[in-house]
Amino acid sequence: MATVKACCSYHVGVIDVDNTITPENLLPAIDRMWSLSGEKIKRIAQSETLQGRTPVVTRNGKYEPQGWTEWTQGFEFGSAVLQYDATGDDDCLQIGWRGTREKMHTHVSHSGVHDHGFNNLSTYGNLLRLGLEGRFDMCEDERAFYTLALQVSGAVQAGRWTPTADGGGFIHSFNGPQSLFVDTVRSCRILAVSHLLGHAPLGEQDKALDLPKRLSDHLTKTAEYNIFYGEGRDIYDVSGRTAHETLWNPNSGEYRCPSTQQGYSAFSTWTRGLAWAMLGYAEQLELHLKEPELYSDELIELMKKAATATCDFYLEHTPTCGVPYWDTGAPGLVHIGDYLSRPADPFNEHEPVDSSAAAIACQGLVRLGDVLDNPSYTAAGLTVLRTILDEPYLSVEQSHEGLLLHGVYHRPNGWDFTVAGRYVPSTESCMWGDYHLREAALHVGRRAKGERPYTFFGCVEELSQ
Repeated sequence: MATVKACCSYHVGVIDVDNTITPENLLPAIDRMWSLSGEKIKRIAQSETLQGRTPVVTRNGKYEPQGWTEWTQGFEFGSAVLQYDATGDDDCLQIGWRGTREKMHTHVSHSGVHDHGFNNLSTYGNLLRLGLEGRFDMCEDERAFYTLALQVSGAVQAGRWTPTADGGGFIHSFNGPQSLFVDTVRSCRILAVSHLLGHAPLGEQDKALDLPKRLSDHLTKTAEYNIFYGEGRDIYDVSGRTAHETLWNPNSGEYRCPSTQQGYSAFSTWTRGLAWAMLGYAEQLELHLKEPELYSDELIELMKKAATATCDFYLEHTPTCGVPYWDTGAPGLVHIGDYLSRPADPFNEHEPVDSSAAAIACQGLVRLGDVLDNPSYTAAGLTVLRTILDEPYLSVEQSHEGLLLHGVYHRPNGWDFTVAGRYVPSTESCMWGDYHLREAALHVGRRAKGERPYTFFGCVEELSQ
């Protein structure tokens, strides 16, 4: 069992953390993953099933689109760019470069979604960073193209704004001005990049829109309302629990209640939403170390509180292997027995696991451990990453286009492919799960090799050199 320090107290986690693990220990598994990953990226790029449409989830091992929004297209081309970063595969660089130039422009100006940080930092951001690192020949016009895309994307994302009664506000989800998604805590980092690239968008009467304030306000509202701290907000208030969505009265700006779109209930924890919060706040704390004037001391303390609470909750409510079931309140869990005392079973007949949540969460744990100089969190993240870099989670079959198996998209809507005669989906992949496994592996692999760690603001760091 792992003992992890959080704020001023100690919590005993359920995950069986290997406190001796190091990034160097994982290099063989990471190299194996990249060798499998490259061919899958190329196969998706040549897919006759997709015919140019955005891959979202697999069905019998083949990627297919799945309607809601095109929020995964940046992960498709971003994966190819990460593959080049890790391996130098020029074919993958061309897939990512061409896809970004030909298809990502609509995402830069998309005013109807909260996903700008997902789509545009994964593509334009990574290409700008690699170009500035000298990893490929980037002319001045191309540099300006990527920079402008990131600047505009941050401004458009900031425009999805719901003011709250206390003078703050939040970036609302695609559901409308009443909806604050926990997911957006990671996507809103595009506001920081836009600001740090020198952009100050204008509104009515040419009044400058304050990107740092909007970012700070959104981070504050998410931490205060989408995350619980065991302080008695309701009778289900468990420290670190997250609500996928909170609902607000857009007329008065007052908070109303927790809600969910993809979780089981408003009073349980959808584990992918939990993972988004873990990683989102850890990355913002990383940014604070580079840009100490960006956030107030009060917000920094709130973000530490949010990050440690969510990471502790993950450790305490996840099976020993580090891969969670899709929701902590999923009704079928009662039939699995003491499921937290043993590794998750992706082939069980009651509830699916969500490996994509693990891919996101492991990176959050590693980054938080580094920010707080707490090796227990870092070891926990590396332990989870080790699990998903191996079977039954790593997809080793060449014919399967997915990289990370046993991810789920939208369990309540039944969008995930399930083999006939079974109740629980398994052995399928999702584009964000594949991308975030690659992203976590890139970050840890760079650390193991003594290279600069991968960060979402890496392109800004390069510009400041």
